[in-house]
Amino acid sequence: MKIGDMSRRAGVPVETVRYYEKIGLLPEPDRLPNGYRDYRPAHLDRLLFIKRCRTLDMAQDEIRELIQLTNQPDADCHGVDALIARHLQHVRARIGELQSLERVLTRLKDACSDPRTVAECGILDGLNSELDALDKEAADQAARDNHIPGSHGH
Repeated sequence: MKIGDMSRRAGVPVETVRYYEKIGLLPEPDRLPNGYRDYRPAHLDRLLFIKRCRTLDMAQDEIRELIQLTNQPDADCHGVDALIARHLQHVRARIGELQSLERVLTRLKDACSDPRTVAECGILDGLNSELDALDKEAADQAARDNHIPGSHGH
């Protein structure tokens, strides 16, 4: 099948298919005599697997590791379990970060309950004073270990 067909079947843009090939998550397909890519059903299966992993917010390195593990079907599944456990820790940490963000945004929203001018806006005033707290929280988070360092960025 051609790249457009695979793209439609998987529900991802053509550029995404090319990107996954470029970074090695998706193996390069054979080329037809006219130069077009010729994808096999295995390519579509892999693309759908990658898409499901991305839906779970898995980083490229995590997906790459899972793909490597799937290439060892007789191996113990401890590696898969360990990867998912690490990712779950990351998700739980991210939930904590989002709850902290929610608290900050709620405080900012509460700072502007009365109609005022922009110059008197409690939210803008709060942003100026909250920035120090937000910067400290961001620095604290950066200092913590990520489940795969640098995989999700900031």
